[in-house]
Amino acid sequence: MRRRTFLHTLSLAATASAVMRPSLSGASAKPKIALGIDNFAVRAMGWKAPDLIRYAASLRLDTLFISDLDAFESLEDSALKEVRRQADAAGLALYVGGWSICPTSKTFKANWGTAEEHLRLGIRVAKTLGSPVYRAILGNMEDRKTPGGIQARIADTVTVLKACRRDAHTAGIKIAMENHGGDMHSWETRQLIEDAGTDFVGCNIDSGNAAWTLEDPMDVLETLGPVTLCSSLRDDMIWDTPEGAAVQWTAAGDGLIDWKVFSQRWSQLCPKVPIMIETISGAQRIFPYKQPEFWQYYDKRPDKLAKFTALAARGTPLTPFKAPPGPEGKLITQNTQKAELE
Repeated sequence: MRRRTFLHTLSLAATASAVMRPSLSGASAKPKIALGIDNFAVRAMGWKAPDLIRYAASLRLDTLFISDLDAFESLEDSALKEVRRQADAAGLALYVGGWSICPTSKTFKANWGTAEEHLRLGIRVAKTLGSPVYRAILGNMEDRKTPGGIQARIADTVTVLKACRRDAHTAGIKIAMENHGGDMHSWETRQLIEDAGTDFVGCNIDSGNAAWTLEDPMDVLETLGPVTLCSSLRDDMIWDTPEGAAVQWTAAGDGLIDWKVFSQRWSQLCPKVPIMIETISGAQRIFPYKQPEFWQYYDKRPDKLAKFTALAARGTPLTPFKAPPGPEGKLITQNTQKAELE
């Protein structure tokens, strides 16, 4: 499998990176891109923060991205400080995130209050944990079909962000908005970030979600790399179908991304940002973009679409992964998630 060369690929690209580590000998160390994981990659384990820290440390990683507030037993400062202490002891830099801050998104949850209350909570959690960012999302592709379309949802999200600008600045935390679940094209994500203000808003780039807006992940990196703050990366397999194209997410190295080229470009566009892996493999999704009605919800840009279709022309159909029901299936799912991530 090509995924076995992934760490070697990162080491090759790291020579252009600006993340420096001290040398024990006192000589200048070679620059290195920090490497980590997004905890959603091993979601079937049901681990809380302490377990995730132990797991990430066992893999000798640099960073751990806990992208779900439910992974914390408590959001009280005292409990969060203990999590930070554990991460520091393990030599891990923490990144943290939560869910939708668009109050009109179909994905919005009131678990943490209003959208502004959620974002202010996330800013506090990030500061206490020592995370430089709080990751948030707008929603998913269904928001493109809501009244006013995705532009209305972008405007609503920008309003929430601007309302919390002072809180973010006071805490020294930046908000990383993700291109999530087919909600925004890369240029729409960039628009949201710039409308809110690049002084405190950037991107959590997701290479898997890139394919859900019919884009080449490499092209998405060109658009979002300059404003990227953190990442949730995986590979994509894309192939032609009679109505359009099929997309299946894969482990890094099992899809169509050229990781050597990708990570070298990463080291030029956002060298201080960790590459954090979030494998979500198995399921397939069909995008019937050859049907005219598909484009009533998406922004058709022929130059961007051409890069996506070029990938699809090179792709190979995959068989979806489906674990059997019951305890055996749960164990198989857990082992599959760990194996693909590792």
